[in-house]
Amino acid sequence: MGLRISSRDGQMMLYLSFPVTMFWISNQAEYFEEYIVKRKIMTEQSVLQRKELEYFKERMRDRKERRLLKRMALNEAEKE
Repeated sequence: MGLRISSRDGQMMLYLSFPVTMFWISNQAEYFEEYIVKRKIMTEQSVLQRKELEYFKERMRDRKERRLLKRMALNEAEKE
């Protein structure tokens, strides 16, 4: 009668509790603020790099959109 916990039950508790614990720790605001936000110091160069990256992304999106529109126009021309 009584509660018996086998090693298999212990393993299962460990397997289930580990990801839950990691999720809980990663969602604590204090940890996030201390380890992520404070370590990202924005310098002028990093701001410039970020702007260049955004400009590059926008150019790639425009290029992809133009290719897609061109392909669509060719498909429409073939149908007619």
